[in-house]
Amino acid sequence: MKRLLFLCFILLSTSAKAHTTDPETDADKTGSISGKVLDAELKQPLPYVNIIIKNTSGKTITGSITLDDGTFEIKKIIAGHIIVSVQYIGYKTYNKEIDFGKRNYKVNLGNIFLEEDIEALDEVTVIAEVSTIQQKIDRKIINVGKDLAALGTASELMTAVPSVSVDAQTGDISLRGNQNVRVMVDGKFSNIPTAQLLRQIPSTSIKQIELITNPSAKYNPEGMSGIINIVLHKNTMIGFNGSFNTGIRHQREAKFNSSIDMNYRNGKINVFGSYGNNIEKKQTNGLITQIEKNAFQTLSLFDNNKSHLYKLGVDLYLNDKNTISVFTNQNIFDGKNLSTSNFVFNENISNNQIQINDGLRENSASQYNFDYKLDFDKKGHNIELEIDYNIFTNTIETDNVLSGLNIRPSYLELTNTDRINTTINLDYVNPLSEKSKLELGLQARLFDNEIIYESDGRIRNQSGDYIPTFTDFDYKRDIYSAYASYSKKFEKWTYQLGLRAESVNVDANAVETDLTTNFKTLIPFNNDYFQVYPSAFFTYNPSDKNAYQLSYSRRVDRPGIGQVNPIPKWNTPLVSDFGNQELEPQFTNSLEVNYTRNLKKGNITGGVFYRIIEDEINRAVFVDKSDLTSNRIILTFDNFENTSAYGLELSSNYKPTKWWSLNASFDLYTQTQKGIAQRIDPTLINPTENDIVTETVEVDNVIWNFRIFNNFKASKKLTLTAFAMYRGKDTGLNFEVDPMYFVNLGARYAFLEDNRATLSLSFNDVFDTQKIAVVSERPFLQTAKFSPEFRTVSANISYRFGDGKYRAKARKRRDNNEKSSGGGF
Repeated sequence: MKRLLFLCFILLSTSAKAHTTDPETDADKTGSISGKVLDAELKQPLPYVNIIIKNTSGKTITGSITLDDGTFEIKKIIAGHIIVSVQYIGYKTYNKEIDFGKRNYKVNLGNIFLEEDIEALDEVTVIAEVSTIQQKIDRKIINVGKDLAALGTASELMTAVPSVSVDAQTGDISLRGNQNVRVMVDGKFSNIPTAQLLRQIPSTSIKQIELITNPSAKYNPEGMSGIINIVLHKNTMIGFNGSFNTGIRHQREAKFNSSIDMNYRNGKINVFGSYGNNIEKKQTNGLITQIEKNAFQTLSLFDNNKSHLYKLGVDLYLNDKNTISVFTNQNIFDGKNLSTSNFVFNENISNNQIQINDGLRENSASQYNFDYKLDFDKKGHNIELEIDYNIFTNTIETDNVLSGLNIRPSYLELTNTDRINTTINLDYVNPLSEKSKLELGLQARLFDNEIIYESDGRIRNQSGDYIPTFTDFDYKRDIYSAYASYSKKFEKWTYQLGLRAESVNVDANAVETDLTTNFKTLIPFNNDYFQVYPSAFFTYNPSDKNAYQLSYSRRVDRPGIGQVNPIPKWNTPLVSDFGNQELEPQFTNSLEVNYTRNLKKGNITGGVFYRIIEDEINRAVFVDKSDLTSNRIILTFDNFENTSAYGLELSSNYKPTKWWSLNASFDLYTQTQKGIAQRIDPTLINPTENDIVTETVEVDNVIWNFRIFNNFKASKKLTLTAFAMYRGKDTGLNFEVDPMYFVNLGARYAFLEDNRATLSLSFNDVFDTQKIAVVSERPFLQTAKFSPEFRTVSANISYRFGDGKYRAKARKRRDNNEKSSGGGF
């Protein structure tokens, strides 16, 4: 009997155990959840996204992050009612409730599309390890990672950006082979010269570079090749926080740059300020040879520049619907330059001469910005008023000392520039539905520029004497515009249509006074016109791996001050550079197609564009009739017939291994350029005006560039970089520039708690191959070689301080760009 009872007990226990291990009821049974997270608009994978598993009371059970391809899998999840929360800075949180269990132990959520959250944490300073490239509906975005952030200044960073070129001597920016490009910082233009500004912004302060090659109607339609917008990091941490950066670069001379960015936030007030400087000495040597004249010119250029940039501002969050922001930028620049030119004429040594230009340049720029934003009850429904006031003053004093036999006397030049630029924007945004949006806006841009030039002996009169002159050039341009834009999203399609209308009034007057006779010459110019600028954008996303974009816009290139200013930019015994006051604007119709393919370990984007250019502005070269014997020429600008341009661009992010990632790009542009050139037979001993030959020149210019940036992660704290670039031949109307190529190497080491500090080292132009070589056939056959300080060694240190906590807070935005508030420059 006892044995029977014991056997029954064993059977019951076994049955009970079998019942509790039934997968439909056993609370100890575990399973897994997997899926893939993508950007809802770009359909691109999002790495390092937080996947959090919670219970119904909100307590975290477990979690993980997505891999480089956006996928994730979380194992050993206990059965029950759970919540899967997908969280990523800058995106709306995705939550999904799941009854985990009852034969549902292996759940695949498929593709999870995260939408950008404009009102959230996208302004927190979060820097990815490597840079990435994204193609959006109206722009290409380069997200600056720690690899590019270690390059030093914004000017140096631009060298590694696809489709962008930086002039090694002047620092001027080109986009798609064209210098008609506008540069903004946080969606705002500045009176500070672009090259000067970019040398002051540390690359560690830059969050994104936006290449807006076909801007919508919301943007100013200026710049044939588009807009480059530099988006700076913002800080929305509670308490006191900031960062410090400093660097040194050296070849022939030392160059320093540093910055400090501070932010204090408490309750409804956010106060921010920053200071940055750039102190540099530069040496450039050059040789210009006139083949037919059997003459040459050696140049030695030395620059000593100091620049300081200050910013102070405050954000007032009056309540959830009203925000006021004000800030000011103050820039001070002090520059000295000394150039020595030795002119040797082998067949007529009596013309040999030496020219020394000793120059001083001082400028200051002040920017004052006010912004008020009112949010309505509906999310995304708002109206915003912004007033931006810019003042710029510039003084250049040059002492031109000449020595030799048959030369003009030495002379002094003094140039003063006063510029005021006022912009008033009123923008209205109304999301008509979850998938459609209407945007309206009004804008007034008031531009007033006066340049006063005085020389004690620049102009030659009819008697051949150099006389003192005084020139007052006043240039005013008022632009009033209105725009409307409508966008709508479908399941796989998105379109955006816009129209901008502008009324322009230009009033320019140049008064030149002969100080010996007090005779005045007035050169007036007026130009009033009305234009409309349509734009259209279409995107198609048939799957998460493929995306197509088609866009069209009409743009204008208004002549810049340098192109219309009749006062010379510079003088040498052989060349003078003048503007043309009667230049008309040129108009461009641009069509662009892009394709993005998402790969398992990266993506590739390709695009083509085509432009029709009306009344093209280009260079004109004339023989100086006042000095025919020395082959002196005058460079200026003029309008020419319509022309066209087209190009091809390819860019890619790819990560072959966990420790190696790369960005590569290739671009090719071609354009037929037309211009006017005069020439005279250099073998003539006493040429006259009848010997001048005028011809219309036409050249086909094909420019191509290849860039590749490699990032090698040696350890958790040490990263190595290698950048290589090849730029093909550049054939212009007057000059043909030889190809250029170079390799830069770098290393980056993170240290201190939470990797707050970073030390970066770099060696540029490792193989000493970066040279500038030029050949010119017009108006005379000549060659030129220049050797700036390309081969440099640099070191940079950056440090983050403060221990506040992140806090999401709506911040003002305009034109889909973060505005400058809370740090940066």
